[in-house]
Amino acid sequence: MKGRVRAILHDLEAVRENLLALSDDIWLEIDHNDPKSLEEGYQFKKEYNEKMRTFDQIAHEISAMIQQFMDVNVEEETVQGQKSKEDNERVIRELNKEEPHTLDEDFAYKRPYGFVLEGQAFKDIVTWRRLYEVFCKQLEKKNPTLFNNLAQNKEFISRRGNKAFSDNPNDFHVALQLNDRLYAEGNLSANQIRKNMKKLLDVFAVSPENCVIYLREDRNSEE
Repeated sequence: MKGRVRAILHDLEAVRENLLALSDDIWLEIDHNDPKSLEEGYQFKKEYNEKMRTFDQIAHEISAMIQQFMDVNVEEETVQGQKSKEDNERVIRELNKEEPHTLDEDFAYKRPYGFVLEGQAFKDIVTWRRLYEVFCKQLEKKNPTLFNNLAQNKEFISRRGNKAFSDNPNDFHVALQLNDRLYAEGNLSANQIRKNMKKLLDVFAVSPENCVIYLREDRNSEE
């Protein structure tokens, strides 16, 4: 029963992530050189995003309610190979059996499984939101001071003043708590998360070559 419930919750997360990816695709399909098309697209995008925020909140509440009542977790316990050098090498060997991906790829409509950042391996990740959270927390270990100052870093503040990180969870539609003082926007598509991860690598002076992503699609195709 719990396995079935967990699968349904995974499907719910997949729908949410696919709707966010669809929003990106629709925006890219709009003719931005046609004022009428651009205006119609802007109005559609605005209304779509508002409804997505409502859907995301309801989906989150439903998921949390089911998880609590059924005593299941939508995310498997993320396996981190850091208990020992041997554990880390074992996880890396397992991940290396899969096809590696870089942050330059399109991750729309795809599901994460794990990643390796500067030789540190993580697996059994179900959602992009969870991958983003684990990725950020790993960077916090690398440089806590720089990490806690991300809310003030202009690289993560848009021209309209929208923030990717903040000390105030109310700044976000879906606040992702990273530590006791820093939050991130969690209502992001896979490719929006990918772009933020690339920026973070640059800010923390990590070579893109030292970040490898692994997808569930590659695992499922072999099973």
